[in-house]
Amino acid sequence: MSEAAGDERVRTSFETDELLLPGGKVDPEAIRRAVDAAREESGDDGELPRVTFVLQRDLRARLDKYLTSRITFLSRNQLQRLIEEGAVRVNDRVAKASTKLRKGDEVEVTVPPPPSRKTVAEEIPIEVLFEDEHLIVLNKRPGIIVHPARSELSGTMINALAWHFQHVSSGALSEVGTEFARPGVVHRLDRDTTGCIVFAKTEEAHWKLGRQFETRRGDKRYLAVVHGRVEPDADTIDLPIGPHPSREKGYRERCVVRHDDLGKPSVTVCRVRERYRLHERAVGDQEFGLVELELKTGRTHQIRVHMSHLGWPLVGDDMYGGRLLEAERDGVAMGRQALHAALLGFEHPMSGEAMVFVAPVEGDLLELVTYLRGGATERVEVGGTVPLSRLGLS
Repeated sequence: MSEAAGDERVRTSFETDELLLPGGKVDPEAIRRAVDAAREESGDDGELPRVTFVLQRDLRARLDKYLTSRITFLSRNQLQRLIEEGAVRVNDRVAKASTKLRKGDEVEVTVPPPPSRKTVAEEIPIEVLFEDEHLIVLNKRPGIIVHPARSELSGTMINALAWHFQHVSSGALSEVGTEFARPGVVHRLDRDTTGCIVFAKTEEAHWKLGRQFETRRGDKRYLAVVHGRVEPDADTIDLPIGPHPSREKGYRERCVVRHDDLGKPSVTVCRVRERYRLHERAVGDQEFGLVELELKTGRTHQIRVHMSHLGWPLVGDDMYGGRLLEAERDGVAMGRQALHAALLGFEHPMSGEAMVFVAPVEGDLLELVTYLRGGATERVEVGGTVPLSRLGLS
């Protein structure tokens, strides 16, 4: 048992304190080694290590928030899932994420291994918009996630980039984020969102790019097709976003607008570029809009949550109230959220040169816009700050 910053004593199921870093934080590399050793000995998955924190003072902190400061290689959502699955006990009882911790409490956590730091190179097609020795900008296609996650450790853009650096160009991704299996990841796009995304190849480039986005000096603009009539023509949506309050299956991955301590400041500038009204349709939605969305913050599902909350869900986004379109029924198919990262602008992290990248609107999203433009009995064009051609749409 060891002391940890005066707040707790810590013990582990492996009869050693080597799983811990100074200050009582769990060491991800030591967890990896312990799990691997247990599996080799047992010949199967083996016993996962258990870490127990014994509180030495009255913290009055939520259980999930406390654990994020101790098991830093797991996100708050991942820790909440562990709690829900019974992998965390307080005083030998099943606990809730909201359980408040007090002096004398014993918090026992069965700790899963972090994602492997080894990235397997996979020959997955990627479209490179720009590359030098410091960074690489890609045009992401739909249906691929950015980095390995708990249940998907292959088939990601990180795997594709590993192959690219081995066979096409030189270099590697920044080591920043490697402990979370996210090397080089400066920002993310959802699985089915297409368009511009940048990865860092050096640590200096990584931190400098990240700082630009954090301080709102980068320019990230999206195009989306939404249900309904968006008004006014231009508006700033300033609504905090946090995790869905329900932890039941089907809701855990969702986010919502919330005005409590879990809601984080989230700002989206929305500009209507075109409106469509399909009067002749006998069933289904009659109005749609093409909107330009400028991100000032980068919360999970930010655009999808903001637009849905205001009554204009993205076409195809069934997680947040949008309707999937089927060609046989609707004349055009859209089986994913109609969202495209059209423009990405930033200063080169080393030279300071202003750089702007545009990913053209293609595939199912282009077919949807073309259909709405051609089939609408009323089409209203609304002005914007930049021509649509600069956002990849003619």
